[in-house]
Amino acid sequence: QVQLAESGGGLVQAGGSLRLSCAASGRTYGMGWFRQGPGKGREVVGGFTIYTSTPYYADSVKGRFTISRDNAKNTVDLQMNSLKPEDTAVYYCAAQSQAVGRFDSWGQGTQVTVSS
Repeated sequence: QVQLAESGGGLVQAGGSLRLSCAASGRTYGMGWFRQGPGKGREVVGGFTIYTSTPYYADSVKGRFTISRDNAKNTVDLQMNSLKPEDTAVYYCAAQSQAVGRFDSWGQGTQVTVSS
Protein backbone atom coordinates (compact mmCIF):
# COMPACT_ATOMS: atom_id res chain seq x y z
CA GLN A 1 0.00 0.00 0.00
CA VAL A 2 0.89 3.68 -0.33
CA GLN A 3 -0.06 6.66 1.76
CA LEU A 4 -2.38 9.17 0.09
CA ALA A 5 -2.65 12.81 1.12
CA GLU A 6 -5.63 14.79 -0.14
CA SER A 7 -6.06 18.55 -0.24
CA GLY A 8 -8.75 20.91 -1.39
CA GLY A 9 -12.45 20.68 -0.80
CA GLY A 10 -14.67 23.04 1.14
CA LEU A 11 -17.92 24.93 0.71
CA VAL A 12 -19.03 26.37 -2.61
CA GLN A 13 -22.25 27.65 -4.13
CA ALA A 14 -24.01 25.75 -6.86
CA GLY A 15 -22.41 26.46 -10.21
CA GLY A 16 -19.02 27.03 -8.64
CA SER A 17 -15.77 25.12 -8.93
CA LEU A 18 -13.38 23.30 -6.64
CA ARG A 19 -10.16 21.40 -7.15
CA LEU A 20 -9.01 18.39 -5.16
CA SER A 21 -5.47 17.08 -5.20
CA CYS A 22 -4.03 13.78 -4.04
CA ALA A 23 -0.37 12.88 -3.60
CA ALA A 24 0.86 9.32 -3.16
CA SER A 25 3.91 8.36 -1.13
CA GLY A 26 5.10 5.90 -3.74
CA ARG A 27 4.51 4.46 -7.14
CA THR A 28 0.94 3.74 -8.08
CA TYR A 29 -0.80 2.02 -10.94
CA GLY A 30 -4.49 2.85 -11.10
CA MET A 31 -5.58 6.04 -9.34
CA GLY A 32 -9.00 7.54 -8.96
CA TRP A 33 -11.63 9.34 -6.96
CA PHE A 34 -14.68 8.08 -5.11
CA ARG A 35 -17.31 9.89 -3.08
CA GLN A 36 -19.89 9.15 -0.43
CA GLY A 37 -22.82 11.48 -0.03
CA PRO A 38 -25.04 11.80 3.06
CA GLY A 39 -26.94 8.58 3.57
CA LYS A 40 -25.49 7.05 0.43
CA GLY A 41 -23.00 4.36 -0.39
CA ARG A 42 -19.59 5.01 -1.86
CA GLU A 43 -19.62 5.58 -5.58
CA VAL A 44 -16.93 5.99 -8.18
CA VAL A 45 -16.29 9.44 -9.60
CA GLY A 46 -13.62 8.48 -12.10
CA GLY A 47 -9.96 7.75 -12.54
CA PHE A 48 -7.24 6.01 -14.50
CA THR A 49 -6.61 2.32 -14.92
CA ILE A 50 -3.14 0.94 -15.52
CA TYR A 51 -4.09 0.18 -19.10
CA THR A 52 -5.23 3.58 -20.34
CA SER A 53 -3.90 7.11 -20.37
CA THR A 54 -7.35 8.66 -20.59
CA PRO A 55 -9.59 8.81 -17.53
CA TYR A 56 -13.01 7.26 -17.13
CA TYR A 57 -15.91 9.10 -15.47
CA ALA A 58 -19.20 8.31 -13.86
CA ASP A 59 -22.12 9.46 -15.98
CA SER A 60 -23.20 11.85 -13.24
CA VAL A 61 -20.01 13.93 -13.56
CA LYS A 62 -19.17 13.66 -17.26
CA GLY A 63 -18.66 17.06 -18.84
CA ARG A 64 -18.30 18.77 -15.45
CA PHE A 65 -15.38 17.04 -13.75
CA THR A 66 -11.87 16.53 -15.09
CA ILE A 67 -9.31 14.12 -13.66
CA SER A 68 -5.65 14.58 -14.40
CA ARG A 69 -2.61 12.66 -13.37
CA ASP A 70 1.11 13.33 -13.06
CA ASN A 71 2.91 10.00 -13.02
CA ALA A 72 6.28 11.59 -12.28
CA LYS A 73 4.89 13.15 -9.11
CA ASN A 74 2.46 10.35 -8.24
CA THR A 75 -0.42 12.80 -8.04
CA VAL A 76 -3.99 12.85 -9.27
CA ASP A 77 -6.23 15.91 -9.34
CA LEU A 78 -9.97 16.33 -9.61
CA GLN A 79 -11.23 19.57 -11.12
CA MET A 80 -14.92 20.01 -10.41
CA ASN A 81 -16.91 22.60 -12.35
CA SER A 82 -20.60 23.45 -12.49
CA LEU A 83 -21.07 21.89 -9.08
CA LYS A 84 -24.53 20.85 -7.97
CA PRO A 85 -25.92 20.30 -4.48
CA GLU A 86 -26.07 16.58 -5.23
CA ASP A 87 -22.27 16.61 -5.56
CA THR A 88 -22.07 17.19 -1.81
CA ALA A 89 -20.07 14.29 -0.39
CA VAL A 90 -16.85 13.20 1.21
CA TYR A 91 -14.41 12.64 -1.63
CA TYR A 92 -11.76 9.96 -1.38
CA CYS A 93 -8.63 9.45 -3.40
CA ALA A 94 -7.77 5.83 -4.12
CA ALA A 95 -4.76 4.09 -5.59
CA GLN A 96 -3.66 0.70 -6.77
CA SER A 97 -0.20 -0.01 -5.41
CA GLN A 98 0.18 -3.30 -7.25
CA ALA A 99 -0.06 -3.98 -10.95
CA VAL A 100 -2.90 -6.41 -10.36
CA GLY A 101 -5.83 -6.24 -8.02
CA ARG A 102 -8.19 -3.53 -6.89
CA PHE A 103 -7.60 -0.17 -5.22
CA ASP A 104 -5.80 -0.97 -1.96
CA SER A 105 -4.87 2.49 -0.72
CA TRP A 106 -7.26 5.22 0.37
CA GLY A 107 -7.00 8.82 1.43
CA GLN A 108 -8.62 10.16 4.58
CA GLY A 109 -11.38 11.89 2.64
CA THR A 110 -12.16 15.55 2.15
CA GLN A 111 -15.57 17.19 2.48
CA VAL A 112 -17.13 18.98 -0.47
CA THR A 113 -20.34 20.87 0.26
CA VAL A 114 -22.34 22.57 -2.48
CA SER A 115 -25.02 24.99 -1.33
CA SER A 116 -28.08 25.77 -3.41
